[in-house]
Formats: sequence, C-alpha cells, structure tokens
Amino acid sequence: MPLTPELLTADSEVVAWLGRLEVSFAPDEEPWFTIDGVESPRQIGIDGSGGAFVLLPSQKVLYVSSEGRAGIMAESFEAFVQLVVARPYWLDILKFSAGGDLAEMRRAAGALEATREDEDDVNAAREGIRERLGLPEADDPIGGLYEAVAASDAIVRATDGSPFTTLFNRFSIDNNPMLRNAAA
Repeated sequence: MPLTPELLTADSEVVAWLGRLEVSFAPDEEPWFTIDGVESPRQIGIDGSGGAFVLLPSQKVLYVSSEGRAGIMAESFEAFVQLVVARPYWLDILKFSAGGDLAEMRRAAGALEATREDEDDVNAAREGIRERLGLPEADDPIGGLYEAVAASDAIVRATDGSPFTTLFNRFSIDNNPMLRNAAA
C-alpha cells in the first residue's frame, strides 16, 4: 500500500520525528497563494520557515516558500518523505544550486551533510522514520529533487496575482565560507 498523508499522520511517533526534521503536518491555514488550474489546494504540512507542502491532484508534492519561491519537489508523497528523511536540508541544497546545476547540488549536499554529522537527534529521527514506515532509502534523492524542480510546471501566485519564482536559487556553496570549507 502506498504511503499517504493519512497513514503517516496516524503514527504520532513518526509525526514527532518529522518535526525534528522541520516538517509539521499542520491543518490547512488561510490560503496565502493560489495554484493555476488547482481549485482547492490540499496543504498537507508546513516547514519551520513557514513554507507550505501541498499534495496536488497528480499526487506530486509542491513546496511554496514564504519568500516567493515555489515548485514541485517530489513526484509522490512517498518520494517527499524519502527526500525529507534522506536530506532534511533539501531546501538549502536548492538555495546553493547555482541556478539549478545538478553537480553543484550534489556538492552542496555533501557539504551540508558534513556540517550535520553531530546531530544525533536528527540521525535518530531519520532512522526511526525509515524503520517504522518500512521506508526504503531513496536511490538518488538529489537527482530526484533536481528532476522534480526542473520539470515543475505548477504556476503558483501570491494573493496579489504575482507569480512565484523557481525553487532553484543562484547561490553556490562557494558563497558560504562554512560550506566551502566543509566541501574542501
């Protein structure tokens, strides 16, 4: 049986572990964005920065940041959970993607992982979620994230009608001394 938001949220321990990874399965809030062609977006959660996770009718997961960026981030709900567990800093990978360069995203992922080696609570949450859900590790979470964002055709708009921009950002880890050193 495929993983669904309902199956996941029925397990309070998994929900608590995902909270450690900055994903909260909060109820829908007042809409602050629209999605072209989607009448009633199904917001399934939020992250620590106020961004929203939306399950689209296609079952793809859309992320809408509170900073005007949006895009498909996973091809399915299960792929979304696999990504969040494998790379809880997935949004930072996109921030340091140098405009959507897959090699730079892989480089950023390595540097970001190196800066988090001492986070025992995050690592315990990752392992607990995988074990409890019987969730296999994603084959290539960075490649999957890249493909989902690059192929994203969802048009998200602020309440004033202005479109959100892509999730890819222009920065590289070379712009951040801590990450640059971690990658060396």
